[in-house]
Amino acid sequence: MASKHVVPEAREALDRFKMEAASEVGVNLKQGYNGDLSSKEAGSIGGQMVKNMIKKYEESMK
Repeated sequence: MASKHVVPEAREALDRFKMEAASEVGVNLKQGYNGDLSSKEAGSIGGQMVKNMIKKYEESMK
């Protein structure tokens, strides 16, 4: 899926963030296409990303 990003430089940071979240939940995520992931695995990565974003936001509010 090709899409234009408002800030192309953010892609690298987002990829790192996704890899960190995958590592935290024990999912083996590789660079590039990961179509072999189950819905459960993909959902756990997304959920961990949201959890980490909320945590960082709450910490910034202190």
